[in-house]
Amino acid sequence: MALDTPSSAVAGTAEDPVARLSEEPVGHRFKGLPPDAAHLTVGALAAERRNLFDGGFTTPVLALSAERLEHNLAVMERYAERHGLAFAPHGKTSMAPQLFRRQIERGAWGITLALPHQVRVAREFGIARIFVANEVVDPAALRWIAAELAADPDFRFLCYVDSVRGVELMDAALSPLPEGGRPLDVVVELGAGEGARTGARTEAECAAVADAVAATTTLRLAGVAGYEGEVPEADPDRVRAWLRRLTALAAGFDAAGRFAGTGLDEIVVSAGGSAWFDAVADVLAELPALSLPALKLLRSGAYVSHDDGHYRHVTPFNRVPDEGGLEPAFRLWTQVVSRPSPEQAFANAGKRDAAHDLDLPFAQVVRRDGRERAATGVTVTGLSDQHMWLRTTEEADLEVGDWVGVGLSHPCTTFDKWQLIPVVEADGTVTDYVRTFF
Repeated sequence: MALDTPSSAVAGTAEDPVARLSEEPVGHRFKGLPPDAAHLTVGALAAERRNLFDGGFTTPVLALSAERLEHNLAVMERYAERHGLAFAPHGKTSMAPQLFRRQIERGAWGITLALPHQVRVAREFGIARIFVANEVVDPAALRWIAAELAADPDFRFLCYVDSVRGVELMDAALSPLPEGGRPLDVVVELGAGEGARTGARTEAECAAVADAVAATTTLRLAGVAGYEGEVPEADPDRVRAWLRRLTALAAGFDAAGRFAGTGLDEIVVSAGGSAWFDAVADVLAELPALSLPALKLLRSGAYVSHDDGHYRHVTPFNRVPDEGGLEPAFRLWTQVVSRPSPEQAFANAGKRDAAHDLDLPFAQVVRRDGRERAATGVTVTGLSDQHMWLRTTEEADLEVGDWVGVGLSHPCTTFDKWQLIPVVEADGTVTDYVRTFF
């Protein structure tokens, strides 16, 4: 559906593709869902409002808190508005069109993505504004994007460029543009420093990339961007220093006339992961007036579910608590299937179910006979493919059959392990299911 706003980032369609997700059959394809619901569609199962704990769900099962999800969406909407930022949350976190829709309904300018396949998913579900935080040099992908731009005048697309070679490859793939086609908008990526990830390392290299873009008819320079999360030995001073290089690059390009005569309505200046968006807000507020309005574009993505580990520790709201706070919205429920000794137990979730690249899961609660209590004396010490290793102390009251609720670290590698995720209210009622596309 199209939103009732002239700045809608969702394309209008006669038949809403997000709504059609409810027509998928449950069958055997999705982990954790009730076996007796196999004959239902996802929408029909949601309408039954089953309880996660006594409605036939099987373990392991990942639950997304309805209340905490809504809280997080609202917090970042208010944050962006308060700081005068446009917001294009990184969709690679969830790859969930239903969440893309909700993010846009909560004020997001569009969606950030990383790969051409992700762009195809977003376009299939009507996303009209896409920022790709990567250089795209695949010819087939570029030709498809060019065709999308030619077919839909409302589609806005931007991506990184960080090398003259990349510009040459893009130009070769896009030449000639399809009939009715538009040049592809690009932003020069400033690297965060030596040994960091992508991006041109120096301002001189950025200028050479911009010159290469100007020499083409297939690309249009739309601004500058980068990712402050890759600043080496990052601390507030180093991050802000790099961000000031980024804003100075934008101002320098503008003063040199690099955006003049291109037909742009605005100059894009973009940064912002989930660990330093307070610094991004502060420094982008210092951006001097440019010859065109500046689109100050924040791209933080992990906020949508937050977590109980890495992002709980690094969120900027720890530094600016008066600005708000995010809540961990995921809990993975697993079941004790073996208790071979007083010091050890095993549950039936493993690497295929739980994020483990940044931290192991955190045992939080134990559920038995409908009652929930703290997982005192229970620690996750490892993961096999399909087993969670639990160390137990004398305080632990843990039996085979108990459900153990664990918190997780790193949303990006949680979402990608689950194709269909129950959205659960505080009393256990499952109100919806979020479909992911990885």
